[in-house]
Amino acid sequence: MQIESARARSMNDTRSLILDVALEVLGQNPDAGMGDIASAAGVVRRTVYGHFPTRADLVRNLAQRAVNEIVAVLTEVNASDGGVEAAWVDFIARVWPLTHRYRVLLALRRGEYGEEIHALLGPVDKILADLVQRGQDTEVFGRHLPADILSQLAYAAVFAIADNHRSNETLDAGAATITSLLMLGVPEPRAQALVGGQP
Repeated sequence: MQIESARARSMNDTRSLILDVALEVLGQNPDAGMGDIASAAGVVRRTVYGHFPTRADLVRNLAQRAVNEIVAVLTEVNASDGGVEAAWVDFIARVWPLTHRYRVLLALRRGEYGEEIHALLGPVDKILADLVQRGQDTEVFGRHLPADILSQLAYAAVFAIADNHRSNETLDAGAATITSLLMLGVPEPRAQALVGGQP
C-alpha cells in the first residue's frame, strides 16, 4: 500500500512538473511541441505522453488549472464584506501573480484551442460578469456596455498589461488595476484612490 501511494505521489509530482514547465515553455513559444516540453522538464517524450496523450490534453489541463485558481480567488473576494470596487481591486491584486503564469492561455485562446479554452473559462466569465453587474446596479461601474462584455474587456486588459510587464517594469499590478477600473467607468481620481488604499 505504501509503495502504491509513493508511486502515485511520484506520478503526481511528475505531472505537476510537466504542467509547470509547459507553462514556461509555451509562455516563451506558444507553438512549442511536446518534445520541447519533455526536454525542458528533463523527461522523455513518452513520459509527457503518458500523462497527456495529446497536446490538446496538456492545454486543457493548463486551462483547467488556471480556472481553478482564478475561481478560488474570485470566490474569496466575493465572500468579503467590502464594496464592489474594493472587491475588484482585491481580485486584481490577488490574480496579478497568476496572470504571469497563465498569460500563454491568451495566445492559445486565439488559436486552435480557442473554443475549448473559452468554454473552460466560462465559470470565471460568469463570476466576473456578476461582479460587474453588481457594480452597475449600485452605480459604481458604468453602464456603457453589458456586464458580461465589460467584465471581459476589463479582465483582458489586466492580462494584456501583464503580457507587456516584462519589457516595461512600470506596468505593474497598480497600472493594471487602475486601467481596468477606468474601463469599468470608475473616474480616474477614484481609481487612483482605490489603488492607493484610500476608502
